[in-house]
Amino acid sequence: MKRFWDTASTIQAADGVGWQVMLDGKPVRVPGGAPVLLPVAPLADAVAAEWQAAGGGKGGELSYADLPLTRIAGTAQERIAPNPEPVVLELAQYGQSDLLCYRAPHPPVLTARQEAAWQPWLDWADRRFAARLAATQGIIHVPQDPGALAALAGAVASLHPFALGALGVAVPALGSLVLGLALADGELAQEEAFRLSVLDELFQEELWGPDAEAVKRRANMAADVAVAARFLELLRA
Repeated sequence: MKRFWDTASTIQAADGVGWQVMLDGKPVRVPGGAPVLLPVAPLADAVAAEWQAAGGGKGGELSYADLPLTRIAGTAQERIAPNPEPVVLELAQYGQSDLLCYRAPHPPVLTARQEAAWQPWLDWADRRFAARLAATQGIIHVPQDPGALAALAGAVASLHPFALGALGVAVPALGSLVLGLALADGELAQEEAFRLSVLDELFQEELWGPDAEAVKRRANMAADVAVAARFLELLRA
């Protein structure tokens, strides 16, 4: 795709609710044709900034990979906002098998590292949402308390559709609804969230050295989490 504009800017929507991104005075639109409408000015400014940078200048080549915030916003506006329930249910299911609940039975050093790093965030979920998830050793599924799962589902359902769009990127990458909700709450930085999600891999890397494919895969996942976390931070602003 060639860049066809000189200047990306923002304006407040005509009804005063939300912000639009303009390319040489024409609105950026979702695939369905409606103008992209951002709920807060900081997010709109950041979306405009990525359009301003994309392609390097008029006539330059760009791809939608250059516009990660726009992609989340477009998905949230066009696919999630009209009917959030399917995304809420999809995200809530991660609470049934949250990464933080499954600890290695051995070696003891890894078990201890998981307990020290992961249990505080399960405790946080209990304090924040009254959702006490049970931890186990091994990979056999452990049924969770229905009340805890309902509390987590309620926490997800309470989020703005744009936050759901960001969590739709972050939670699958992290493998943890609890870590995703901590990101959305502003309680956890994205670097730490991602480090917690790959704690096992990093431990194995300490023992056996890095694997090039695993490092590449983690870098891609880390980039996804970083974009989602930035989107959430801008949305909170």
